[in-house]
Amino acid sequence: MSKYVYPALLSLVLFTVTFAVNLQTPLYGVYTAESNIGSTAVTLAFAAYVVGILPTLFFLGGLSDRVGRCLPIIIALLLCVSATILLVINPSWGSLFIARLLLGVGTGLVMTSGAAYMAELLDNSKEQFATLLVTSATSIGFSGGALATSLSLSLQGPTLMPASFVILFILVPILVVAFINMPRVYTPKPVPLFRLPIFPNKTWVYGISMTLAWATTGMIIAVVPLQLKQLQLEGWTGLVIFLAIFVGFLCQPIARKMNNKNSLALGLILIPVGFLILILGVWLKSLILILLGSATTGAASYGFTYLAALSEFASRAPDNRARATAGFFIYAYFGFSIPVIASGAIADIFGLLPAMIIFNAGLIIVTLIIALIWLRKRNHAYWNLETEPTVK
Repeated sequence: MSKYVYPALLSLVLFTVTFAVNLQTPLYGVYTAESNIGSTAVTLAFAAYVVGILPTLFFLGGLSDRVGRCLPIIIALLLCVSATILLVINPSWGSLFIARLLLGVGTGLVMTSGAAYMAELLDNSKEQFATLLVTSATSIGFSGGALATSLSLSLQGPTLMPASFVILFILVPILVVAFINMPRVYTPKPVPLFRLPIFPNKTWVYGISMTLAWATTGMIIAVVPLQLKQLQLEGWTGLVIFLAIFVGFLCQPIARKMNNKNSLALGLILIPVGFLILILGVWLKSLILILLGSATTGAASYGFTYLAALSEFASRAPDNRARATAGFFIYAYFGFSIPVIASGAIADIFGLLPAMIIFNAGLIIVTLIIALIWLRKRNHAYWNLETEPTVK
């Protein structure tokens, strides 16, 4: 059997779990219609995903080091299908909250185990290629779920059982059976069951940049659809979310050819610029600008920033990839939750567009601070090198 069959199967699993994460997004309005707590209901349900994933990353980031890579991944598949079944059986805000919680736990398990497993399946000799496979599969998955449901609804009409859900229900049992026969290339170690994540040295700028990047994506997934509904453009929700992630996948081959520092710098520029274009599109009621802004942020969030940061974390902790990946995603999902919840609360007070403007102002300020600190440290290191005496 080709040595690339197993990495391809793992990529499909990573896609499937992340596909499930945003699968229900176009139906948020249906699930929260009777909650009577406005925009906050959507952002709280959205953030339940982070409530599930952060403890998983904090305390179970090294679980696969103890029990092997396959078991946590199989559990993740079962959790994602269970969450979707719950929404079909009982479509409500409470079910959405629980479903997002389960999806968070599942994603936390599959991301940490999957990233380490992918490197091992490729014999640790193609680290950057392994990272590219992980980021590509998850980018397509995160973006494809919402689009698949939007397309299903447009073809089927209003329904709580879109075809996209059916695809998930068919895929998961097949993948669970297939994964039982995956090779055990990792020997479990007698390490503590609960292991905290690690944050490799000199990765802070990559981590904080991911916080900003995924905060922007979180806004597009949770808050922007509410604004589109006000503009009577809700039919475009799936495409907007798709572009916010999938364009990043298209940019990953370009990012792969760049060094991590240059890729990160480009990402930091594109994040606030893209969201500013999106805000302008909302202000002018221009669908073209909204789509362009979403695509620009996607290039940064799931392209240049994502690939550079994940690669940097993995390369700086080769003996603790699972825990380093957990540390990476803690940065990312902190941004994916707190700013989004805060923006939802602000939106209920001042309105959706003012909340988006306030968010982008904060985004620009933090980006400038990061850039100044980063440049100052780089210049300091350069001058120290220049003034260092020559040893003969």
